[in-house]
Amino acid sequence: MEALVRRIAPRLEGAPVRVALRLPGGARVGSPDADVRLRFADWSSVATLAAGQIGKVAESIVEGRVAFEGSMRDLMLAAAHLLPGTPVASDTNWWTQVLRRTRSLVAHTPQRDAQQIQFHYDVSDDFYGLWLDPRRVYSCAYFRTADHSLAQAQEAKLDHICRKLMLRSGERFLDIGAGWGGLLLWAAEHYGVQAHGITLSRNQHAYVSQLIEAKKLQGRVRMELRDYRELDEAEGYDKIASVGMFEHVGQVNMHLYFGKILRLLKPGGLVMNHGITAGGIDAGQLGAGMGDFIGKYIFPGGELLHVSHVLRELAASELEMLDTENLRPHYARTLWAWSDGLESQLEEAARVLEASAGPERGPKVLRAYRLYLAGCAMSFERGWISLHQILAARPDGKLHTGTLRGAQCMYPFNREYMYRPD
Repeated sequence: MEALVRRIAPRLEGAPVRVALRLPGGARVGSPDADVRLRFADWSSVATLAAGQIGKVAESIVEGRVAFEGSMRDLMLAAAHLLPGTPVASDTNWWTQVLRRTRSLVAHTPQRDAQQIQFHYDVSDDFYGLWLDPRRVYSCAYFRTADHSLAQAQEAKLDHICRKLMLRSGERFLDIGAGWGGLLLWAAEHYGVQAHGITLSRNQHAYVSQLIEAKKLQGRVRMELRDYRELDEAEGYDKIASVGMFEHVGQVNMHLYFGKILRLLKPGGLVMNHGITAGGIDAGQLGAGMGDFIGKYIFPGGELLHVSHVLRELAASELEMLDTENLRPHYARTLWAWSDGLESQLEEAARVLEASAGPERGPKVLRAYRLYLAGCAMSFERGWISLHQILAARPDGKLHTGTLRGAQCMYPFNREYMYRPD
């Protein structure tokens, strides 16, 4: 036990915030006037901290073996300091690659995907409503200016996607993983498209269906509880968006996913794929136990690929990448806004989760989400993970389509139209 203390104590020095530990038995290590206080109930949790397994320490917090006091922002500063190095995984040996593909194959059947999506998104609509913007847009916002609120930045993101896709009145638009309907309804109300959304979340399906009825959009907008693999390819879509969904597809199914999008798109059609990407070229998840924590408590079955791998899969499916934009720091700011929003409503969040998940699981879910939101904010901020919007087309093979000879779609091959004021 003394050896563990000797390993930890020097690492507390020089931390950007003051940290104090209360060890099993009552001994104290660290600053007497600490910003962050951790209280350990057993030595195994102390050992995981000494080993730099921050994700395992987070698991101990969720399970009640470690208690903490202090702000989530200070806790994340302490966590980053206590890491032994970068958590961007770099294990590329052949056995690791085989194991990842095997796990991906097992995790991403239609039935497992539905269960995994419902595990996360059906926690409680009221819980998400406490810290998301009024439209409940659960993906990276787009801060056009530094003084934008979260709600303004989310609307800017919705419009940014619609502009990139060059949506036009009457076009058939598909939103894969439509969430609580933010983009689906924005596209219909502001761009006049015939909008079709799909989700695997029962809560989201019910919520959006009610919104469609309340807004009297039944003739132009429909929401289905459906897997993307089941979509009918007989009638093509002019434009497709997939926002915050392809992280759930799995490495092993990536070619099936982009191949399905190709067949759903009309020749010359555009697709926007917006999703989280890995920070390391060969990383499957964050190291130091952080990826394992996310998989256990937040996104079971979630997998990340580096953007270079995503682009390779996209090209292999005969989609042409037109524009790729990195929004990584935008997601850091979005997540901090969500984290701060949740921290300001902890009592109400505890009540809502106890009602939906029960008195035993509810507090664990709350602790997990507090760590998840702040931990992801830290990870995007430090470049350990990223977020890319990829605009692509299904070329129609006609040299005269578009404003430039050989465009083979309506994309003008410049970005001016994306930012030109109305």
